[in-house]
Amino acid sequence: MSTSLHIDTLSAIVGRVNCLTDESDLVSYTTDYRKVYSGAAMAAVRPGSTKEVSEVMAYCYEHGIAIVPQGGNTSLQGGAVPVSNAGLCIVLSLSRLNKIRSIDPVNDTLILEAGVTLAAARTAAESVQRLFPLRIGSEGSCQIGGNLSTNAGGTAVLRYGNMRDLVLGVEVVLPDGAIWNGLKTLRKDNTGYDLKQLFVGSEGTLGVITSAVLKLVPRPRSTSTALVATKSPATALSLLGRLKTRLGNDVTAFELISAPAMKLVQEWLRDEEPLFASKHDWMVLIEISSHSDQDDINDAFYEVLTESYDKDLVLDALLATTEGQAQRLWRLREEISDAQTRTGGSIRCDISVPLSAVPEFIERASAKVLDLEPATRMVIYGHMGDGNVHFNPLRPDGVSATEFMSKWHTEVTLAVDAVALSLEGSISAEHGVGVAKRDELLHVKQELELLISWRIKNALDPRNLLNPGKMLPAISSFSRSQS
Repeated sequence: MSTSLHIDTLSAIVGRVNCLTDESDLVSYTTDYRKVYSGAAMAAVRPGSTKEVSEVMAYCYEHGIAIVPQGGNTSLQGGAVPVSNAGLCIVLSLSRLNKIRSIDPVNDTLILEAGVTLAAARTAAESVQRLFPLRIGSEGSCQIGGNLSTNAGGTAVLRYGNMRDLVLGVEVVLPDGAIWNGLKTLRKDNTGYDLKQLFVGSEGTLGVITSAVLKLVPRPRSTSTALVATKSPATALSLLGRLKTRLGNDVTAFELISAPAMKLVQEWLRDEEPLFASKHDWMVLIEISSHSDQDDINDAFYEVLTESYDKDLVLDALLATTEGQAQRLWRLREEISDAQTRTGGSIRCDISVPLSAVPEFIERASAKVLDLEPATRMVIYGHMGDGNVHFNPLRPDGVSATEFMSKWHTEVTLAVDAVALSLEGSISAEHGVGVAKRDELLHVKQELELLISWRIKNALDPRNLLNPGKMLPAISSFSRSQS
């Protein structure tokens, strides 16, 4: 069957205006936002309901057309755009599935469609005095379906967990178009396999999540934010321990930031106001949230910081006394990623190690990189509270992004990942696998793990039409046969 006939059939399902085929329209769907990964698709198809998703997928399954599910296209690993050799392929955009179906402050649940942005989900929760606690820098553009498919993390994992911990149920369309309605609002259900967790973190390779039931929590009454200067990652870790001992689960975020990372983002935002009277190599952005009165949480936080100052764990501190000051500090943290993208020439390593190993990882990985290229700017930041470090060496001043990336990207990535693995860590803490880390899994995962993953994939998607070329290394790469 010709491509034009496929287009006509898909257009009949979703409407011609929602079946995009012009190259000028397709480029934003076939290229990732960092413009690192791109592929080709015959169309970007935008269904407006679960029924339309089902009909599109059933048709594609029948005719052997690959499907790349896409939310806000904010993936950093090339997981949401076609690979170059995908063959006959469409991008399935979930952006029109953007309805809040229901919100229940008694059950503390929010049922919504996959195309709802994270920011809209958080706003909906706030409308009933609740909080949906997932928080990441791209919340205005990333979508709930993508957050689920990548098991998104962010800055509040320390207190609330990953996306996997925040979902009660999902609705999924399988590769052949079958619809599984798993939209349960139960906290307890021991009647079989927890199927929803099979799809969370699967990067759209097993099914397309079309809606979900999310957990809400009571909105804290008070929040206190501070940017703290500290001597090293080791002293930052000691400070975290003191905070957790004194304040418990009120410690909501603990974000480590290196001086080069802060310098980069301040230059990008043209934020020229000094943060401290003196320069410091390391900083931590800390958020405390509580159901206590604001004065009580401020006093408790200040007391811990003062004691930590006396023990040389804190060198200086900037406590936000207004909402505007807190927003400024959070903007500096959240815009680091975009500052790197705009600057170009950033090797992004999203690793996790046991919390106790974070200082050793940073020291050893930094030494490896600086041995290769001594002028590299060490842009290091991330969610130290849960052991997740964004270790992103940036091109030296005066060196082009193309030159730096072509010369060092592979070698630096493998060197940094090797340090993480030697400390019982992971080469992808929250960004997923996509294309970028796919083949590296051959050296990271046990062969049996990969074989089990492929058996699950083949059971649900025997034609390998859902997001082909993502997450799983080719089965032909294994020394053992699949059987």
